[in-house]
Amino acid sequence: MDVGTVRALGSPDGKALLRSLPPYDEAAVFGLRDRLRREGHSADFVAAVLTQQRLRARAEAKFGEFAADLLYTADGLEQASRLEVAATHAGRFYNASLATVHDLGCGIGSDAVAMSALGVTVQGVDIDPVTAAVADTNLRPWPDSRAREGYAEEFEPPRDPLRARVGVWLDPARRVPGKTGRHGRIKRVFRLDEIRPTWDFVLQVATSVPATGAKLSPSMPHDAIPLGTEAQWTSYAGDVLECAVWWGPLAQQPGRSARILAPGRSPVEVDQTMAEPDPPVAEGSGSIGAWLYEPDRAVTQAGLLGAVTAATLGVEVDRGLGYVLSEAEVDIPFARRYAVRESMPFTVKTLRSWLVQHGVTGLTVKKRGVRLDEDELRRQLKIGRKAGDGAQATVILTRVAGQQTAIVVDPAPVDAPASS
Repeated sequence: MDVGTVRALGSPDGKALLRSLPPYDEAAVFGLRDRLRREGHSADFVAAVLTQQRLRARAEAKFGEFAADLLYTADGLEQASRLEVAATHAGRFYNASLATVHDLGCGIGSDAVAMSALGVTVQGVDIDPVTAAVADTNLRPWPDSRAREGYAEEFEPPRDPLRARVGVWLDPARRVPGKTGRHGRIKRVFRLDEIRPTWDFVLQVATSVPATGAKLSPSMPHDAIPLGTEAQWTSYAGDVLECAVWWGPLAQQPGRSARILAPGRSPVEVDQTMAEPDPPVAEGSGSIGAWLYEPDRAVTQAGLLGAVTAATLGVEVDRGLGYVLSEAEVDIPFARRYAVRESMPFTVKTLRSWLVQHGVTGLTVKKRGVRLDEDELRRQLKIGRKAGDGAQATVILTRVAGQQTAIVVDPAPVDAPASS
């Protein structure tokens, strides 16, 4: 797809054609292609239309009912902030009373659209001309907001950003153009010194413009977080999506925080004021209580396990592993609770004996701090994932006070708070 095709798709006729398409059906693609060709559309334009139909179907998972209002590129859709997360970003800039935000590395414009919808004017740039054209098309409902091809490094901050009420949003590229992994997706980078524009450039912008935010990898090192900023890890339905760093008026609670999003539930936020600074650790296998808590992964990535131990009066199974043991039955919205049925030193023989004794024929395995191949373990246990005619069980394989331990648990009822 080229810039001219993007403009054709974004024209009134192009939009009308896209709206007229039936829901995406892989089995009907060839018939639809032939129909569009008979109607006089070029082969390249038809290919672009069918690509948009397919991408819009995929985009519903991120944007819901708004998916049909946007144009996409395949890579841009994969990298775009989902609706709930983009709304969170936009809310920070809106609450800071900013008039204009420069979106440096705007992608297809999901964050820019969310900001514009709140009345914040966005000036976006993206290094890829097609992606920039897609973003500009997506911003057309807000004439003051625009996107263009350009380099983030060309940004020139105003002399007085506070008086001008200007902010900056950066989404440095964390993928290597032209290189794909084994699943065909663009290869990701996880080191802070590999992002583009560079981390040094992000810091320079934040120095020049106090109201700056940056979307970074969930693997953001804690020791790289600048003083006075807020670094917030965000999860959706248990998957950690990003770590966003906020400077100046955009930082609500300086330090590390976690934001937990899930379908049909209100957002949950956890910050360092809620956490014990040095969470206690189990001192022996006798420390296993009646309940085990599994924190949401955003809480774990943010290093806020102390919020779980504080809320449950519990202890971590072993340093750095994240599971919390407690005698207290507490419903907390940032950790999933399990009732402990049994615990035992972990050996295949011991676990297999327990499973046979209790008629278990289907097993869910969760592991942390224990190195093993799950498929090989199942072969040794002679057990699958589904129960069949027998019972189902969940076993957590981890270390408790340095000892490899198998903990058989029952998940909390479905109406209790759950995370990952």
